[in-house]
Amino acid sequence: MKALMAALLWLPVIASASCGSAFCSINTSWDAHGAWQEPGARLDLRYESIRQDQPRSGRNDIAVGEIRRHHDEVLTVNRNLLAALDYTLNQDWGVNVLLPLVHRDHQHVHNHGGGQIPESWSFDEVGDVRLMARRRLSSSEDANAHTVSTSAVNFGIKLPTGRTNVKNDEGEEAERTLQPGSGTTDFVVGGSYSVAAPMRNLSWFVQGLAQLPMNQKDEYRPGHRFNFDLGSRYDVGERVGLLLQLNALFKARDQGANAEPEDTGGKFVFVSPGVSYAFTRTLQAYGFVQLPIYQDVNGVQLVAKYAFAAGLNVRF
Repeated sequence: MKALMAALLWLPVIASASCGSAFCSINTSWDAHGAWQEPGARLDLRYESIRQDQPRSGRNDIAVGEIRRHHDEVLTVNRNLLAALDYTLNQDWGVNVLLPLVHRDHQHVHNHGGGQIPESWSFDEVGDVRLMARRRLSSSEDANAHTVSTSAVNFGIKLPTGRTNVKNDEGEEAERTLQPGSGTTDFVVGGSYSVAAPMRNLSWFVQGLAQLPMNQKDEYRPGHRFNFDLGSRYDVGERVGLLLQLNALFKARDQGANAEPEDTGGKFVFVSPGVSYAFTRTLQAYGFVQLPIYQDVNGVQLVAKYAFAAGLNVRF
């Protein structure tokens, strides 16, 4: 068996803010599914659905408008399509390009001059592209335990390709946290460690990732984000894999005159069970449901009771 390299092909991302714009933090990398590591190209297409309709303050659910804000957030529905093209140069090096396509519906109540004005946005936009490189640090085999362990590092940038000035039909510009792009260039760095035990049909991985904005755009700078993932896969026969992940996120408050520092950032932990099915050696489908087990938000924010992600991995 070739060594399992934890390549971080698909890095988890999540943007959690008062308006509720979000991506799942599930790790759907090819290696997390226990696939091969030969040089070549791979395409990962992932669809996710996240309905954020529960206002929350701290660790408690609240009603809409219970804690009054300039905007009382009501609902955000995120339906995202993410395409990741990965190329493994050799056993030590690889590159990855991630393109998100965002469909977002948002509703809130604008409290103005004693009145309550419903406002909404609905758009389909390209998000921020991410370019990553990876380097395997080490790989070792334990003949007695029949395991292969690998460590790796990932590094790259997120580019400000997504729009930051989307407006609704009335000409009102959406909040910066709702926009498909952050407007900033972010440095992304992470590390991972994985173990494969093919004799027991089992593999697992642990991964850490930091996303650090390096500038601001129009007096807005998103908060630093830190992700941590722990996942496992158990193969049931030759085609079916049972997947389980624990995903944690810490997000700092946004900064700037156009930010909402009072209502952004927090600490989140999710459990994500899933399943994968290999149609062939080069085509694999997967699905996850993500369930929150801990959500501690700053101020008032919209959160989701659950999220879904499903996709296809194809090797060329």
